[in-house]
Amino acid sequence: VSEADAPTGQRVMVHHYKGCGRCKHCKVGWAQLCRQGIVVYGMTGHGGHAAYMTVPAYTLVPLPDSLSFEEGAAISCGTGTAYGALKRLDVSGRDTLAVFGQGPVGLSATLLGRAMGARVIAIDVAPERLALAREFGAETVVNAKETDPVAALRELTHGEGVETAMDCTGNPDARVAAVRSAATWGRVAFVGEGNTTTFDISQDMIRRQLTIHASWTFSSVGQAECARFVADRKVGLGRLLTHRFHLEQAEEAYRLFDTQTTGKGVFIL
Repeated sequence: VSEADAPTGQRVMVHHYKGCGRCKHCKVGWAQLCRQGIVVYGMTGHGGHAAYMTVPAYTLVPLPDSLSFEEGAAISCGTGTAYGALKRLDVSGRDTLAVFGQGPVGLSATLLGRAMGARVIAIDVAPERLALAREFGAETVVNAKETDPVAALRELTHGEGVETAMDCTGNPDARVAAVRSAATWGRVAFVGEGNTTTFDISQDMIRRQLTIHASWTFSSVGQAECARFVADRKVGLGRLLTHRFHLEQAEEAYRLFDTQTTGKGVFIL
């Protein structure tokens, strides 16, 4: 690697996928779509739970000086994922945005959606996470354990439904609710992975002219754009990081994260 490709001392994040580096997807920053096979750092390759990691120079993404490395870690995963989906939805100040799930990805969507000018309504089942969503700019929160979210969202929009909705959970019921809460001509993004979901395609989608986006993480170009957005808009992403741990506390950290009541956790060196 030349000094020009990776200058010593440059502040960077890592786009956490390695592809062939030559195909049409890799060339535009979408290494995770590489058909030659990929490495996902932290899953099929050694990730960032260490003092050092080795990655190809083309996976390095500049981190603005005004952002901390902790914020860079968030952008490199859940926050970048939320940003990518919000861009696919073309969220702006003309929209009401319903965010299903207020884990690290959903809370990021709440923060960023508000910074994009949208009216944000946050849905979750954990009171702790709904409280965080309010702090992060959600105008209204809905506890899906206590209230039918579709009915609540219809009531909050004078019966029209929301212009944009995002499911960050992967839960089949939440996916259906996201679709059914959307207004005619609405836009819906599925971000949470896993599970199987059944829809009435005609009644739920076709006859309501919905646009459905399947949004898988982000490109290296999108990661850099997200970082610039967070810096330029002074989003205050550090608020998302509710817990900090050292590597030797990993077991304690993951036990806490499994409760699904926190914001994002981060390991610090």
